[in-house]
Amino acid sequence: MNKSLRNEPAITAELVASHGLKPDEYERILKIIGRVPSFTELGIFSAMWNEHCSYKSSRLHLRGLPTKAPWVIQGPGENAGVIDIGDGLAVVFKMESHNHPSFIEPYQGATTGVGGILRDVFTMGARPIACLNAISFGAPEHPRTRHLVSGVVAGIGGYGNSFGVPTVGGQMRFHTRYDGNILVNAMAVGLAETDKIFYAAASGVNMPIVYLGSKTGRDGIHGATMASAEFDDDSAEKRPTVQVGDPFAEKLLLEACLEIMEADCVVAIQDMGAAGLTCSAVEMGAKGDLGVDLNLDSVPTRETGMSAYEMMLSESQERMLMVLKPEKEKQAEAIFKKWGLDFAVVGYTTPSQRFVVKHGGDVMVELGDEAPLYDRPHVPSPQLPVIRAQDVKAPMSISDALVKLIATPELCSKRWVWEQYDHVIGGNTLQRPGGDAAVVRVQEGPKGLALTVDVTPRYCEADPFEGGKQAVAEAWRNITAVGGRPLAITDARWISRSCPATCHFITKPTDAASCQRHRSAASDCWMTLRNPRRSPLKRVAKRSF
Repeated sequence: MNKSLRNEPAITAELVASHGLKPDEYERILKIIGRVPSFTELGIFSAMWNEHCSYKSSRLHLRGLPTKAPWVIQGPGENAGVIDIGDGLAVVFKMESHNHPSFIEPYQGATTGVGGILRDVFTMGARPIACLNAISFGAPEHPRTRHLVSGVVAGIGGYGNSFGVPTVGGQMRFHTRYDGNILVNAMAVGLAETDKIFYAAASGVNMPIVYLGSKTGRDGIHGATMASAEFDDDSAEKRPTVQVGDPFAEKLLLEACLEIMEADCVVAIQDMGAAGLTCSAVEMGAKGDLGVDLNLDSVPTRETGMSAYEMMLSESQERMLMVLKPEKEKQAEAIFKKWGLDFAVVGYTTPSQRFVVKHGGDVMVELGDEAPLYDRPHVPSPQLPVIRAQDVKAPMSISDALVKLIATPELCSKRWVWEQYDHVIGGNTLQRPGGDAAVVRVQEGPKGLALTVDVTPRYCEADPFEGGKQAVAEAWRNITAVGGRPLAITDARWISRSCPATCHFITKPTDAASCQRHRSAASDCWMTLRNPRRSPLKRVAKRSF
């Protein structure tokens, strides 16, 4: 490895700790590479070994989830899940959280959460047709809640509305347990042809690796590491780690990617999401059992004097990395230039199974792929006492309790939220926000998709196992209430002491006109006292968003 590394700082214990790496992990790094890492390498380890990118603590348990079925084309392990819905069509869907960035800078944190999830979907070759979200805030009286709510809601609407995809459903709650950090979960759903699904695994040696989309800046550096860290009183100082989104650039990127895919130019493609160029390049090589050589001198940048460390860890938005068919290079470049986007060959695949990064003639990085996997100590949750209703004196009458319930922020109407989202753009939204589940038409019909998000956090806190079951069951009921048959589920995983996963169902396509009239049960925390309202499909019991 070249030692003239452009005045990079010396690696100290303090520098290692500031990158979120524990002493034992740093010792593991030394054993793996047999030397002290460069500053850029340390940054890459920090990004790739955090929980957000590697699932080093949760992957062991997530492997136990059921992920296979005859209609599943792609389960976990790619940019998004894919299921076959017949007639040569597939639904591509993904959901993930953008909690920490949204707490630090609510508008941009939410916009880039939406933008990132949309890229995950169209990276697979799908055109996005719907977005959903599940957002949780602290107590309404908390001094930051109003600022966070207005910023997040505006960010979700600002990106989705500008990009041109309808936001058709979601969930919103308030609880003092979220005072210290909010939850912002974004979901996107798209349609693709079953024989035109694109994957991230690189194949072939000496194949060109191409940078696509917007230029690289200094925004979002160490965003993935920040997303895995705990917050403290100095969290506001992490504002520079939040990315800045541009929905109009993303719309151009969508159209250019779909066109380049239709032209049969793509071998593999990967969104530059968490950890940016680092994660996308490493994942493409690792999934294809290949090495990757990158030359950062060719990376399009919008700021001068960017170091290798900054370019590798930047999380600037609206960017892709692609392995291109060599004979299609000129055609692919012409397509991206037509859409006003950057196109640059920044490297090649190699048979070495090594990740090599060069900058200014120096070899800045030379690593393998050996992320850790931990089996953390865990014990069963303590059994909570069972309280029988007949043993507790009612603090108030049923009518007074009902009035108090419907006056809470948890159960009040969320119309003021979803009216800020465009939920009809595209003309295929059949069941709008406000019901058990959204329904969107598949192309010109007659099939439809039912989509929902749901969870009851207090159940998960009281008993994680039973709470997880209840979340699945609640989402299942939402789907069946509009006439759908549950077919696939995804979730957003965030390890925390105060919040569970949120369940998201997609149903098997059904006749879009078969959605049935329904009314929420009185015991359902989503109940409403509103009068039924005419929808494009049916009369439904209008209820909280």
